[in-house]
Amino acid sequence: MIQRIQTFYLLLVILLTGALPFWVNLWSDANGKEIFAQNEILISGAFMGAAVLAIVAILWYKKRQNQFVVNRLNMILNLFLLGFFVYRSLNLSGEIEVSEKGIGMLIPVFSIVFLVLANKAIRKDEDLVKSVDRLR
Repeated sequence: MIQRIQTFYLLLVILLTGALPFWVNLWSDANGKEIFAQNEILISGAFMGAAVLAIVAILWYKKRQNQFVVNRLNMILNLFLLGFFVYRSLNLSGEIEVSEKGIGMLIPVFSIVFLVLANKAIRKDEDLVKSVDRLR
């Protein structure tokens, strides 16, 4: 479980989605107030859901197909988060006063990249197991 590379990728996803959104700001409003994930209940719930899905994927290391599906669901959740952030950033730029986008808006992008890498490693493991089963 721990020695597999996809576990490392999933641990990075847990750190990205479970801890980082609460330390880096997602955006700043027109008054200069920084908005973090804990200020928006739906956003923090989505980030925590992504972290929980990554934990579930790590714990299902013997069920590679289920692990693959859970990672796909996590990617869809991160795509929804990314879509919300894009929508929000387009609305922020239309204000009368200038507002800033935070670095936290890129968290779903990095999370998706690591989930794709984890799925690639899971598929590689699955192909290896299938090839060994053929030799028996």
